Formats: sequence, structure tokens, C-alpha cells
Amino acid sequence: MAIAEVAQGNERSERECGPEALMRMALLEASKGLGRTTPNPAVGAVLVRDGCVVATGFHARAGTDHAEVAALRKIDFRAEGCDLYTTLEPCDHQGRTGSCTEAILAAGIRRVFAGASDPNPLVRGRGLRKLARRGVEIVAGVLGEECERLNEAYNFAVLNPRPFVTLKAGLSLDGRIATSKGESRYITSEASRREVHALRNTLDAVLVGVGTVIADDPELTARLPGARHPRRVIMDRRLRIPLNAKLVATAKDVPTWVMTTRDAPAKKRRMLEARGVEVIAVAAARGGSGVDPRAVLKALRKRELTSVLVEGGAGIHGAFVDARLVDKVVLFYAPLIIGGERAIGAVGGRGTPALADALRIERVSMATAGPDIVITGYPATSSGR
Repeated sequence: MAIAEVAQGNERSERECGPEALMRMALLEASKGLGRTTPNPAVGAVLVRDGCVVATGFHARAGTDHAEVAALRKIDFRAEGCDLYTTLEPCDHQGRTGSCTEAILAAGIRRVFAGASDPNPLVRGRGLRKLARRGVEIVAGVLGEECERLNEAYNFAVLNPRPFVTLKAGLSLDGRIATSKGESRYITSEASRREVHALRNTLDAVLVGVGTVIADDPELTARLPGARHPRRVIMDRRLRIPLNAKLVATAKDVPTWVMTTRDAPAKKRRMLEARGVEVIAVAAARGGSGVDPRAVLKALRKRELTSVLVEGGAGIHGAFVDARLVDKVVLFYAPLIIGGERAIGAVGGRGTPALADALRIERVSMATAGPDIVITGYPATSSGR
């Protein structure tokens, strides 16, 4: 049975729908909050009574109702005999909002189907244990892997001092992101660019180096109907970013942060700040060639960000790869070959002289976007430090 049919109130039995179909409906709800709930996870909930879906809900942003409460509110918290499907175990602590377990108990829910556990030490297991002690039947782990993957960034960041980093690149089959003359627009297809906008829509920030800003003058927004824009982060030790760059011109509309060092030109800093850019001083990279990527990520985590999309260029990619600060890669390969010794490769930096030390990718999957091939994978090790 299609999830859309459930969502439209189709009254087939819960047994016919099955717990997995209903949890997929909850996952669909949860996805509406991706990129909007930071520092909280994205969560979706579905309430079922006598085999019929009576309400759905999702966590829209931090400080608003959690998914379970959002769904309960739609039926005035009258859920006697209902089953609750939630992509993440309910919380049992008082934070910016009230305890979800108390709302569940007060509403009379009889069973809770939970997808994933919350790695947050304040939450992990407490809510389900409390509900079980109070007589609520618990079914845990329904579509657990899918529910965990939905919040992979939150799951990482809540246990580490930095956000989850996704490295994205659009490149030719021979691994080039620009020609020898620096031409890079557009290597990949319009379909791939739509996928990138969709990716930006779900993550907290997009990060590039100042070289990319100077060469391409990007907007780094999510240009899709109903999308929200990520924070825009530029690594720029000497504040070379042009004052007429699109990022600067729109900084009062979309949060734009320039990560620099304490010895950056004070006059240029004041000029950027007058235009709405937030200039943040962090440590310089070893050797003084740029900004330390680890210090950048630490600063972003202090601002409660949990996910960052690193979009380039080659030097920035290399800095993050060299430091082993990449947790996921998404590579869009266009069916063309650029060639030439001076064409720009996707990853610069120091690199590794030994294959044994190369960043190995596992859990690799492949998809298509128009004529392009999309490779997604995860490094075999991620420092998280």
C-alpha cells in the first residue's frame, strides 16, 4: 500500500499497511524538518486508531512542538487506544519544550513503535523505559537503519565537538572540476544541480573557499520551491572576498559567515560587517597557508550547527581530506573527459604518498541525475575529534 494512500486517509487495516509502511509515513513527515530543526534531530510521528491514521506531525524547528506532540495536538491530545509511530524514541526530559513521554501517557496511547534510539545521553533509552514501566507496549527498531540514516548528522554531532561533514563535488569522468583555464560552469547537468539545491536545503551550512567565490561568484542558496537557504561559510584568511560578490550583496538576507584569522585586515573586516557579513576569527592552518578546517568546524558546532556541506574548491577539499574531517562524500560525475595536465582536480592539498594511507570509501551507492552518475559513500574511518 502506498504511503500516499495512507496519508490521504485510506481506511484499510493497519495489518494490511503494516508497521513498516506506517513508519515510512513517519519518515516522510520527519524529512520535512531536515535542515530546520538544528540543534535538534528531525522527527516524524503518525497516530493510528482502529487501523486508521488519525494524525501526523513533525518537528518543525527547535523550540516548537516535538513530532509526537505536534501529532497529538491535531486531535486535542485525545489518543486513547492509539498506536504511535515515531522515527526517534520520545524524549523524557524538559528542554525547550516539555517531555514527550508525559504527553504520550496523558493522551492514553497504548503502543509506541519507535524507529531509532537517540544517542544523546540525556535521552537514550530513558523515554522508552519510562513508557514501558507505565504499561505502554513498546516495539523498537522498526526501520531502524533508515531512521538512523535520516539523522546521521545529528547522531554524529551530538557526540562530537564538530558537525558532520559531507564533501560534494561535480566533476568529469577523469576527476576534473575545471579546465586548465578555470572554466567549471557547468560540468554537471541541470538535474545534478537540482540535486545539489535539494541537498543544501537539508543541511545547516554550505562551505567554500574564497578562491571559489572569486572564480565563480556563487550564491550558495537552495533554489527550489519552498526551500530554505543554508548558512553560507567562506574560508578566507586574508579577507580577499570581493565586496561586490553575490554572497556579500545578499548577506543581510541569508546568513553569511567568513572564517578568517586574527591577523586579517581590520578595515576589510569592518567593511564586510557593515554589509551584514559576520566575520569570525579562528586559528590559522599549520604553515600559515589558510584557515584551520578543524577550528572552523569547532566554531560552527559552538553555533549549534550539526551538518556542513563542503563544496570546494580543490584546495578546500584537500584541506578537509588531509585532516580526515570528511564523514560522507557525494560526487556528481558528468559523462565527459576534460584531460590536460593543468586541468584542476577535485582534491588538492598534500595528499598521501602511500595507497595504504588513502581515504577509503565504503557503503558506496550509485544513482543517476539526468546523464550524470552520482556516487555516495562514507569514509572507512572518521576521526570525529
